[in-house]
Amino acid sequence: MLIINVKDGESIDRALRRYKNKHKKVQLMKQLRARKHFTKPSVDRRVEILKAKYNTDKMRDIEG
Repeated sequence: MLIINVKDGESIDRALRRYKNKHKKVQLMKQLRARKHFTKPSVDRRVEILKAKYNTDKMRDIEG
C-alpha cells in the first residue's frame, strides 16, 4: 500500500503527481501482474536472456 502524506499548502495535483511517480518507481503493477500467475524459474531465466539479447542487438544497430 502506497502512502502519500499531503504537506501543508500542497495542491492535490502535486500530491497526485508524487503518488504517480512513487507508483511507477515501486513497480506496483508489474509485481501484481507477476504474482497473478506462477512462472517457473527456468522460464524467467529464458525471458531474461531473450531480453538481454534483444537489448544488445538493438545497441549494436545504433552503434554501427
